[in-house]
Amino acid sequence: MRALALALALTLPAAADACEAALVLAMDVSGSVDRGEYLLQVEGLAAALADPALREVMVQDQVALAVVQWSSLGQQALVLPWQRMLSARAIDDFAARVLAMPRAFPGSDTAVGQALEFSLDQFAAVPDCRRRIVDMSGDGDENVGYTTPRARARAIAEGVEVNALAIEAMGLSISNFYRRWVITPGGFVETAQGHLDYARAIRSKMLRELTRPGA
Repeated sequence: MRALALALALTLPAAADACEAALVLAMDVSGSVDRGEYLLQVEGLAAALADPALREVMVQDQVALAVVQWSSLGQQALVLPWQRMLSARAIDDFAARVLAMPRAFPGSDTAVGQALEFSLDQFAAVPDCRRRIVDMSGDGDENVGYTTPRARARAIAEGVEVNALAIEAMGLSISNFYRRWVITPGGFVETAQGHLDYARAIRSKMLRELTRPGA
C-alpha cells in the first residue's frame, strides 16, 4: 500500500503554489501627461518586466498583475485585466499587451482618490493572493474630487498596501503629496526625476515591493 501511494505521488502533478501578491499598476493619464510622456510610461513598464531579477520573483511567487489607467472624475479603466505571472512566457505576453494598450482617456483633471478606490475594487477578482498592493503613479496632486483620505482609509481597513511613484518636474512636491495623503503605513514613495526616469523608477519600485523582507 505504501509503495502504491508513493507511485501515485510521483505521477500526480505537484500542487501549485499560492499567489503571493496581486499588484495593480495605476497609471496617470491626466491632462498633464502628453503623448510622449504616456509612451515613456508604457515603454518603461514593459522594460521593467524584462528585468531578470523581477521576472524571477514574479514567477516564483505567481504574482498577479493588472493595469488601471485614470484621470478625472469617472475616468478610470481596467485596461489590462488580471494575469498570473506563472512563467517567462506569461510575463512576455503581459509586456506585449502593455506596449499595445491604447490610452484610455485623452487627459483631464487628476482624481487621485477615485483612482485609488477603483483600484481597490479590482481585488475582488483575485481573492487567493496573500498580499494586495496598489501602485499609484502620477505627476500631479489631486485637483478634483478630493476623496484621497477616504480612499486611503479604505485601503488601510482592507489591509491593502499602497505605494506610489511620483514623477517630478522639479522639487519634491508630488512625492510629498503621495507620502502625506496616499501611501498606507509601511508603504513608500519612489521618485522619478521626470518621465525619462520612469523606466528606472518603476523597476526599482516593483522590485522593492515584491521582495520586501518579512512581507
